[in-house]
Amino acid sequence: MRITHAVRSDGFAGVERHVARLACAQAAAGHAVTVIGGDPMRMTAAVGASSVEARPARTTLAVARALRRAAADSDILHVHMTAAEIAATLASLAPGRVPPVVTTRHFASHRGRGPTARVVSAIARHGVAAQIAISHYVADHVDGSSVVVHPGIDGRRDAPQASARDQVVLVAQRLEPEKRTDLAIRAFAASGLVESGWRLDIAGDGSQRDELDRLITASGLRSATRLLGARSDVEDLMAHAGLLLASCPIEGFGLTVLEAMASGLPVVAAAAGGHLELLSGVDPLGLYPPADIERAGAQLAELAHSPERRDTYARAAAAVQLSDFTPAAQVAATDAVYRSVLPMTEGAP
Repeated sequence: MRITHAVRSDGFAGVERHVARLACAQAAAGHAVTVIGGDPMRMTAAVGASSVEARPARTTLAVARALRRAAADSDILHVHMTAAEIAATLASLAPGRVPPVVTTRHFASHRGRGPTARVVSAIARHGVAAQIAISHYVADHVDGSSVVVHPGIDGRRDAPQASARDQVVLVAQRLEPEKRTDLAIRAFAASGLVESGWRLDIAGDGSQRDELDRLITASGLRSATRLLGARSDVEDLMAHAGLLLASCPIEGFGLTVLEAMASGLPVVAAAAGGHLELLSGVDPLGLYPPADIERAGAQLAELAHSPERRDTYARAAAAVQLSDFTPAAQVAATDAVYRSVLPMTEGAP
């Protein structure tokens, strides 16, 4: 099958990582795959070891032009986020064949905002033949019916035991209001782990960096906290950290949490959104009531002071990832969606 993915972006955050991973897995399964959009250097690097072709597109119009060029050589156009959906609609206005459009919804919200929301939504979904949601949580909060296809990643069999890692609580996310990194800082302060020699590392950047820096000082954590900025080595940070703290209460899925599970890194996460689909039933200390700083801090402390519990938890979480959240499962489920919208004579790999 010839697949073209598109995202209107010049960045490389969760959605772009999702696209790159899926594209590589599809290529490994025998499909011919092209990716339009994302930070050109980082997207190219992410798919570089595969046969996936990466093409830059920073604007909606640029994505539309790229999709129009790709249409003749594609069986499926798979778009991600509203701007790319609009680009697909624009591409369909030009003469010539347009293959079926499948969209993936990554965020638990309706399309568009404000007084133009209805118009934006109508344009965006005009040519969409099928809709995928990355979690049941997202499917329950978006407009239109969806097929749930969870993201999948490869496990890390070389990851060190959780108990052998550094005394570091890692936070890895964009520093934007919805991620609630302020709660993570307060939870770490409430844990009392500074007195036991633990450190808080925050990987990521965003509009709240300066505000969070002031909160770190006000919380008395200056000597025990590092703001690492945007990092391309999060996988390596996970391999050395002792715990991951995921504070976002509205995470559509929680790719960072899944990456931690694959890396054998125990997670303490807000019990909301996609986190519930990843961690429910793994370990009672893995989920805390959203915004309950004291509870989050207590669970961090209990895990930090229980090396054997961390190892047991990490093994259980890794087993869930290997069983339920693999690239092969994601590719197979995505293929089924593609085939549901393709003419009967199309779609053979």
